[in-house]
Amino acid sequence: MSGHSRWANIKHKKEKADKQKGKIFSRIMKEIISAVKQKGPDPRANSKLKIAIEKAKAANIPNDNIERNIKKASHADQQDYVEMTYEFYGHGGVGIIVEAMTDNKNRLAADFRIAINKCGGTIANPGSVSFNFEKKGIFKILKKDALEDELFTIVSDAGAEDFDTTDEIYVVVTEPDHFLKVKEALEKNKIKVQEATLEMVPKTYITCSQGDVAANNKLIEWLENTDDVDALYHNMTT
Repeated sequence: MSGHSRWANIKHKKEKADKQKGKIFSRIMKEIISAVKQKGPDPRANSKLKIAIEKAKAANIPNDNIERNIKKASHADQQDYVEMTYEFYGHGGVGIIVEAMTDNKNRLAADFRIAINKCGGTIANPGSVSFNFEKKGIFKILKKDALEDELFTIVSDAGAEDFDTTDEIYVVVTEPDHFLKVKEALEKNKIKVQEATLEMVPKTYITCSQGDVAANNKLIEWLENTDDVDALYHNMTT
């Protein structure tokens, strides 16, 4: 692992922290409902539900909320959610990936067409944007909650591929296959994790003019404010 890299400076999401947490909460609750709808309410027999519950706990979602949504999903009148990924080209050739879960695909498609009509950009063919991104596990730990040398040793032994620091946080990066192993190592050593997510990270970035940055920010904000959208990633830099 390198001691310093680009990872800590990645800006995947534009919304404020409280809104981000709300999106994460909503996404995980939808995943729980979808998992129960597909394979039942017992996590011992439903690996998808087990993973969703683990994600909920990692996001500090109360057990009462988890149980309430498992029961909610068992009701016949509760609609299922479909996981969808849309790809867009913004201004200046910027690539945008949007992850959503919806109970109405037609409504979501209409919302995205409105976003393009209002803010510009185009809806891209599947794969034309995502080839330039790769999924990574990202752990963020406040500096006050861990010693750098100790943390570096723990996560590298668990299979992390990169480690970086900012003024306030440590950033640990993993391949998706090592995400749970690193998470378990941090828990075992009682290191508090501020945020643990699987994210789409750009392989290359596009530098934009001030005009394109402003236009892209308008489009990104519109897309993020769409109800069914849970996460947005882009490769714009300034």
